[in-house]
Amino acid sequence: MKPRLLLIALALTLLATPAASADAANQARHAGPRFHEYVALGDSWSADATVLGIDHTYAPVGCGQSSWNYPKQVAARLGVQTFRDATCGGATTAEMTAPQNVGSAPLVEQGVNPPQFDRLTPTTDLVTVGIGGNDAELGSAVLGCITPLPALLSTPCRTRFEGPDGEDLMARRIAAVKPRITRVLEGIHQRSPRATVLVVDYLAGIATDRGCYPQVPILDQDLTWLGARLRDLNSVLASAAAEGGARFVGTYRGSLGHDMCKPAGTRWVEGLLPMSSNPPGPAVPFHPNRLGADHQAATVLDELGS
Repeated sequence: MKPRLLLIALALTLLATPAASADAANQARHAGPRFHEYVALGDSWSADATVLGIDHTYAPVGCGQSSWNYPKQVAARLGVQTFRDATCGGATTAEMTAPQNVGSAPLVEQGVNPPQFDRLTPTTDLVTVGIGGNDAELGSAVLGCITPLPALLSTPCRTRFEGPDGEDLMARRIAAVKPRITRVLEGIHQRSPRATVLVVDYLAGIATDRGCYPQVPILDQDLTWLGARLRDLNSVLASAAAEGGARFVGTYRGSLGHDMCKPAGTRWVEGLLPMSSNPPGPAVPFHPNRLGADHQAATVLDELGS
C-alpha cells in the first residue's frame, strides 16, 4: 500500500475506535442483568431492622426486615429476576442451617424463619452475607455497658471482660467467630457453586475516639473499647472472606463520622433513644437507619461495579 493510502487508512481506524468503544459500552449497559438469582443472608444489620416499615414478604415480621434494607435496594438496582431475603434480627451463624423462632404476630402465619441456607439453590449466582456480631455477643455487650451513672460513680464495664491473666475476653470471642464464618462460606459454595459471594461488614456505628455521655449512656472509655472490638470483628470478617473464596465489602471506612453520637441527619446508626429521623419515627436502638442502609447498598453495588 502506498504511504499516503496507509496514512489515510490509519486515520480512519483511529477515528472509528472511539465510536466502536462507545457502541461496545452501550451494548454492555443494555445486555441485561449480570445476576439473575440473588439471596441475602445475615442478621439485623443486614435486615436493617426497623420498627416501622417492616416488610414480611420474605421473612416473618419478627425478623424486622425493613422495606429499604440494603439487600432489597441491591436487588432492585441489579434488576434480578429472582430475589430471596433471608436476613433476620438476632441471627447467628447457627441459623444458616437451623430455623429461628422469632415469635408470632397478628395476621402473620409463621413465627419461624426457616434455615437461611434453605433459600440457596444451585442456580443462585449472587449471595451477600452479613453475620458474626451475635456470635460474638457484641450487641449484648453494648447493652450491658449502659449505665445511668456518670464516670465518677461507675465502674467501666470492660473490666467484666478481663480474664484472670488480663486477657480481653471479648477479643477472644471475636477471634473464635472466624471459623464459624469460614464454615458459612463453605456451606454457601456447596449449595450455590456458581455464586459470587460477598461478605458485608458492620458500619462504623461506634465513635472511634470518644463517647457522648449521656446522649449514649455508656462511659467514654467503654464506648471506645467497644469501637475497637467492632473493628476487630470487621477484621475477622475480612480475613474469613479472603480465605473462604468470597469478596469482602467494607462499609466501615466510608461510614466513619456517622456514628451514633452524631446528630440526626448525620448519624447512620441510632443510639439508645429509640427514635429516628431517617425515616421519622420509632427505631431499633444501636442499629442502622435508612441512611446507613443506603450506604450499605451503595458500597455493595460499588463492589459489583453497578
